[in-house]
Amino acid sequence: MELREFQELMRDAVRKNGLSPLSEPAEEAFWAFAMHLLRVNEHVNLTAIRNVPDVITKHFVDSLLVSAYLPEGARVLDLGCGPGFPSLPLAIARPDLRIVALDSTDKKIRFLFDTATLLHLPNIEAVTGRAEDAAVRRRLGAFDAVVSRAVARLNLLSELCLPYVREGGHFLAMKGAKGEEELQESANAIGLLGGRVLSADEKLLVLLDGSSEPRVLIDVQKVKKTPPQYPRAYAAMLKKPL
Repeated sequence: MELREFQELMRDAVRKNGLSPLSEPAEEAFWAFAMHLLRVNEHVNLTAIRNVPDVITKHFVDSLLVSAYLPEGARVLDLGCGPGFPSLPLAIARPDLRIVALDSTDKKIRFLFDTATLLHLPNIEAVTGRAEDAAVRRRLGAFDAVVSRAVARLNLLSELCLPYVREGGHFLAMKGAKGEEELQESANAIGLLGGRVLSADEKLLVLLDGSSEPRVLIDVQKVKKTPPQYPRAYAAMLKKPL
């Protein structure tokens, strides 16, 4: 797809979803990202999405829905980033953010690193590791915000994410149609881990074919320290969720 056609689709998707318009350099970066993603995905399984309109809406625009919740200059952790969502779209659209992208799958982190290099994004760092690893926690420290998209159910995700949030910071869980249901089952976990739910904002991701998909963005503020025994080993989380 040529740049001009991509720009028209991207602008249409941004407008339909109520996002702030992107600069032309950002649009060009998203185009280069999309072409690179689809080219690499022919040989390395990174995403089930294999056409440009769905990449624009289901990856790029969907990732940018969280942007309005991130304060200027925030240090952000994308936990379970996969091949770079939402971290790479946020790094393109929000150069003020300082982003660390963490995932345990090395091929996805290598793709993310190569893409950030290709797009000249100095505001993102790619890290291979498991969130529950104490050495990873010590290395990365605390963040103003932790975001996570399509990683685990909220009770498990809270145990992985909240230990990385500084007191006063935010854990932002990007969820689909079952977000409210997951929130209800996670009340105990969130409170135990030092969080307080501020909002669960329901959104509709408008696709370029005119259809829409439900989204729920859950904003949890860290109001007290997480007890030091958390997060547990992932097997222990699965066996006995909080």
